Amino acid sequence: MVGLETSILGQGLPAPHNMRAALGCEAAIRDEGGVPATVAVLDGRLCVGLSHTGLERVAAASVKVSSRDLGTAVAHGSVGATTVAATMRVAAMAGIRFMATGGIGGVHRGRPEDESADLLELGRSPVAVFCSGAKIILDLPSTLERLETLSVPVLGYACDEFPAFYTRHSGCGVSARVEDAGDAARVLAAAWDSGTRGIVVAVPPTGELARADEITHQALAELADIRGADVTPRLLARVAELSGGRSVELNVDLVIHNARLAAQVARVFAT
Repeated sequence: MVGLETSILGQGLPAPHNMRAALGCEAAIRDEGGVPATVAVLDGRLCVGLSHTGLERVAAASVKVSSRDLGTAVAHGSVGATTVAATMRVAAMAGIRFMATGGIGGVHRGRPEDESADLLELGRSPVAVFCSGAKIILDLPSTLERLETLSVPVLGYACDEFPAFYTRHSGCGVSARVEDAGDAARVLAAAWDSGTRGIVVAVPPTGELARADEITHQALAELADIRGADVTPRLLARVAELSGGRSVELNVDLVIHNARLAAQVARVFAT
């Protein structure tokens, strides 16, 4: 089984790309012989695995739910789209060891106190998160330093450099390299056997965004006064505008690719 987050469906991508990404991830996992376990809160219930109707409800109207918000969302009967952190928490509760996403959260540029709950959850929940590194709008060196402090391995999937979401290159190294699905499954098993909790499996994106750094810096400058939970979705939306929609297409492609690889490794791990 491979867990899938739903904040990309509820807040991360505009329609119709959000449903295309969600359905594409589920199809890729099934193609590899896996079972997609898309996580959300529906009417106050933690759900692991959604129907098509459930996906549409999350896409149409949902609140963003991180791990701290799960209790409130359940108690208030909410429809909630789960972040990486919340999805890891629920996946671990269900005994699921693998999940896929586009990019994890991290430490924000110029604001080290603004740190994603994804990092703390990686230090707590024994789940491997397949992602294209961290979102390019973040402070990648500080994010990696924080992961090191939390004893979270960062494995490069056939790469030695930590991807930066829309580009394969960040100038930052990974803690170790794995060559293929078999190698990744062996390393994950050994890490969990030795007491490791969350693990990042960093997968290079399938394509690259031209002028990624320039576009990112412009978006950051324009939205420098934004704070709180709106920061990431607003920045990514502005990057999409500045790139003429190219970043959205890349986002869809890379998250589906990550889901496929997660299923391949999970299949080897299970055998």
